[in-house]
Parts: sequence; C-alpha cells; structure tokens
Amino acid sequence: MIQIRPAAERGHVQQSWLESDHTFSFAAYHDPRHMGFRSLRVINEDRVQPGRGFASHAHQDMEIISYVLEGELAHRDSLGNGSVIRPGDVQLMRAGSGITHSEHNPSAEAVVHFLQIWLLPERPGLPPAYQQQHFPDAARRQGLLLVASPDGRAGSLQIQQDVFLYAASLAAGQSVSHRLATGRHAWLQVARGRLQLNGLGLQAGDGAAVSDEATLAVVAENPAEILLFDLA
Repeated sequence: MIQIRPAAERGHVQQSWLESDHTFSFAAYHDPRHMGFRSLRVINEDRVQPGRGFASHAHQDMEIISYVLEGELAHRDSLGNGSVIRPGDVQLMRAGSGITHSEHNPSAEAVVHFLQIWLLPERPGLPPAYQQQHFPDAARRQGLLLVASPDGRAGSLQIQQDVFLYAASLAAGQSVSHRLATGRHAWLQVARGRLQLNGLGLQAGDGAAVSDEATLAVVAENPAEILLFDLA
C-alpha cells in the first residue's frame, strides 16, 4: 500500500524571511490526519532569505536531521559546535535530554533551501550529540546511498532509532530499487524532480508512505533527488 502526500496539500507558512512547507503537523499547522509516520515526526522544507534565520531555541528528545539542497546553513549549539552545512552534507543533532541551537543563512545574496527532519528517538533522555558528514554527489549518483543508520554502518551517521536513511541523486531515466523486510515500512520524500514509485507519479515536495510492499521501484522521469527512510 502506498499513500501519497502531495506537495500542494502540505501546511504552508509564508513570512518575510521564511517560506516553509510542513509534510506533517508542526507549530501552528495542525492536521490530525498527518501527525507523522512511524518514528518520522517532521519533514519541513524551508527557504530562508539571505542574512536571516532561526534564533537560539531549545529542543528535547528528537533526532534532528538537516539536509541542504541549495545555499548554506550556519549552525551553532550549546555543545559548542559551529558549522556550515552545504549541499551534500548531512547534519544529525541529537536533542536528547536538551540542547539549544541557532540556524541562519550566512549568505548576503542567496536563499538557503533545506529539509529539516525530526525522528522520535528509541528512548527519551539520551545525551545530546552532534554529527555532520559530507556525502559526495558522485556517490549519491550511483544509487541509494546510506547516510544514517542505527549502527553507523558503511560510514553513515549513527541515529538512535531503528531507521535507515538513504539519499540518491538520479539522472533522467535512472532507476533504483529497495527491498523492504517483512514488517518494515518506508517513506519516500522527493526533494526535486519527477519520478515514478511502483508506477505512481511523484514530483518535488511529494512524499509517499509505504507499507505491505516487498519492493520499492523508483524511476526518475527527469533529474531527481530523493530521501528514502526504511522504518520499523
């Protein structure tokens, strides 16, 4: 069974400095039909204007992933980490027992376009932690590249939840497939482009919840970028 979450039906926020689309209920946007999927709680697609951003704020008991599509995102947190996240980078911040951080667009000219993803951790009260790693475009063009996993296998970031996150940048006509073990589920998020998922058409911003399917078959109709979550 595949249920599509169309991009046009997401919650939308438009401010002078921020444009954001919420796949699931978030902040002032609330839809009881879309509260998350399995341990996946938030997928926000954000565009932040030059020189603007999110002032220091607190999080607790979330695994927070930032994935930049265009531009740069500067990060600073209460653990002492300071970094700039660029396309190809994946940042994982474990809020755990509590962390504060700020994010802003350091550019004076370009908008930063990124996805921020929250997953529920396996248990509350974990020690806060921070990881960031670059995954080259050439590796993502070869197929589904593992970027986060429970055990940090194959050089992926280690996430405290039974989730395997893959990223891929696909050329027009390129196909990839992924087998789901019995009892597992998947969420496919289209970051850009158009594609077919098991024969169903998806476009940029669309998501798809997958259950009771043995295989996910993805074919790009034009250059596309995807994130695939394999979920307990």
